[in-house]
Amino acid sequence: MEIEVKFRLDRDIKHIIQQFATFEIEKVEEDIYFNSPSRDFRETDEALRVRKDVEGFSITYKGPKVDSETKSREEIKLRVNDFNAAVELFKKLGFREAGRVVKKRTIYRVGNAIICLDDVEGLGKFVEIEVECDDLEKGKQEIFEIAEKLGFDKGESIRRSYLEMVLERKG
Repeated sequence: MEIEVKFRLDRDIKHIIQQFATFEIEKVEEDIYFNSPSRDFRETDEALRVRKDVEGFSITYKGPKVDSETKSREEIKLRVNDFNAAVELFKKLGFREAGRVVKKRTIYRVGNAIICLDDVEGLGKFVEIEVECDDLEKGKQEIFEIAEKLGFDKGESIRRSYLEMVLERKG
C-alpha cells in the first residue's frame, strides 16, 4: 500500500530535508490519466495513469483512498517499454483521457520514506511524503513524523490528487 501525504509549499525547505535525507534524483514526470469506459473513476476515487520520465515508462492503478487523514491507497505499478503504445492501448480499449499532469520532481530518501519536492505545471509547489507499507498506522506515524520535522501539521495535509486539482482549476 502507498501511504502518502501532501502539503502546499510556501517556503524553501530543501535545506531542512538535506539535513536528514539523501538526494536521489531530479526529473520531469509527464502523466496521462484515463477514465474507464465501465465506471467513472472520479466517483469511485480510483486512478489509472501512464507515466513518462527519465527512468522509463509505467502504468499505475490507484485504488480508493483508505483513510481520512492521508492519500493512502492500494497501488499497482508496472513498467512498460513504450509510452505511446500504452496510451494507444487504453484508447483502443475505450478508456478516455481524463487529464494530464506535468511536474518537476526532486526526490530524497530517508529510511523507507521518500520526500518529493514537486513543481506542478499550473498548480505550484508541493511536498509529498510517502512510504510503501502494509501497516497503515505505522506508515502514517512515519510520514507525519517527517512532516513535523519539515514544519507541517497533519491538519494542513491535502488529500486531493494533482489530477483532481488540475481538473478543479479547469472548471
